[in-house]
Amino acid sequence: MALLLLPFTFSLIFIAYYLYQKLRFNLPPGPRPWPIVGNLYDIKPVRFRCFAEWAETYGPIISVWFGSTLNVVVSNTELAKEALKEKDQQLADRHRSRSSAKFSRDGQDLIWADYGPHYVKVRKVCTLELFSPKRLEALRPIREDEVTAMVESIFKDCTNPDNEGKSLLVKKYLGAAAFNNITRLAFGKRFVNSEGLMDEQGQEFKAIVANGLKLGASLAMAEHIPWLRWLFPLEEEAFAKHGARRDKLTRSIMEEHTLARQKGGGAKQHFVDALLTLQQQYDLSEDTIIGLLWDMITAGMDTTAISVEWAMAELIKNPRVQQKAQEELDRVIGYERVLIEPDFSNLPYLQSVAKEALRLHPPTPLMLPHRSNSHVKVGGYDIPKGSNVHVNVWAVARDPAVWKNPLEFRPERYLEEDVNMKGHDFRLLPFGAGGRVCPGAQLGINLVTSMLGHLLHHFTWAPPNGLSPEEIDMSENPGLVTYMRTPLEAIPTPRLPAVLYKRVAVDM
Repeated sequence: MALLLLPFTFSLIFIAYYLYQKLRFNLPPGPRPWPIVGNLYDIKPVRFRCFAEWAETYGPIISVWFGSTLNVVVSNTELAKEALKEKDQQLADRHRSRSSAKFSRDGQDLIWADYGPHYVKVRKVCTLELFSPKRLEALRPIREDEVTAMVESIFKDCTNPDNEGKSLLVKKYLGAAAFNNITRLAFGKRFVNSEGLMDEQGQEFKAIVANGLKLGASLAMAEHIPWLRWLFPLEEEAFAKHGARRDKLTRSIMEEHTLARQKGGGAKQHFVDALLTLQQQYDLSEDTIIGLLWDMITAGMDTTAISVEWAMAELIKNPRVQQKAQEELDRVIGYERVLIEPDFSNLPYLQSVAKEALRLHPPTPLMLPHRSNSHVKVGGYDIPKGSNVHVNVWAVARDPAVWKNPLEFRPERYLEEDVNMKGHDFRLLPFGAGGRVCPGAQLGINLVTSMLGHLLHHFTWAPPNGLSPEEIDMSENPGLVTYMRTPLEAIPTPRLPAVLYKRVAVDM
């Protein structure tokens, strides 16, 4: 009997709490929540599209209830600027789910840390040390090596007589380049040899990443309804095992670097070396070093490959843009050498292609939620302390009030007007803005631009046989990051002398 009364009791508690919040605060409008679950059952799988649809009905700032937790979603430039710049300090905390709290040791990293002395310190390490122009330049040979390795791999496969006329799965090559790149930048390790075989450490690394995703996805509903958590207890043992496994691998890599530094007498530029040599200066705990390294892995691996895949889909759908970018590359680079990063400044149209792809298809379309650490007003509405605020950067970047023909893929718009995408112009926010802007934005931009430039300079890209450009599926998979629902397949045709398709390997 008591069990039967539980749902009714919880419903009454939720209704009383909801009415109390409504009467006490002037909350943004939004769809009416249900008892206990709030709006969870009303949200369509691709959340940022769902929230953009609701914004058309209720306005550019809306209330969405995840169980009993208020989530405020803003969807235009003015409100994004107010939330991320003017009210930055009050909205700089992080909402940590039970899984992200476990993964980050309760915010000992950068991504999941609340705003405070620890966050300020690790952000300073990232901005001044890890992602400084000097270090990014020192690590450029790794990035250029991996992009040429990607080109060589595509060339081998598309010139193989068995594959003649067949399309290739683009994601396979982008994913390998992004994976090798980020593991080398962070850990100073290339887990995959020249034959494409992964070593033991690499296998363990991949298994840890996959297990982390599985654990993180296992708690969804109970995260939003605290009263249900007794039905979905946290698998303490599974999380503890995962953490121990992750730490063991990371420590073994850290020890390798410490020994190499003691033997060689000098520190290398990889992020793991940088953090170990800065440990005392910045008073970094081992948990923080491990957390920062894994932040870079999770933030930098998928997002780069996703951004380039969307860009390639748009270029195949828009042959005019592809041809114009290739004409610029042929004029600036020619047919006797390959693109390098210092060429970017002479390739404004290529940079604009990357920018336009990140506008239409930001890899994290809702950003990570900001949590209010005090009562604050945004857009004239109350945001009570403890609420989550999401900026729908996907909707902001498609706002017809600030973008002419927002759904058109037209890189020329950035040649007509300069639009900063590193958090200074609130029309375009693929890397966020304010105190929680992504410190690795420039690294991400360099990688995306380099991969695109090489793919376009080395190959002409066409849709698979029997498919017209208009038929390419441009819908998104549900999730925190926006994978294409149908992975892109395309036919590459080499357009440079064969000698330019060799990987330019560097050992560093």
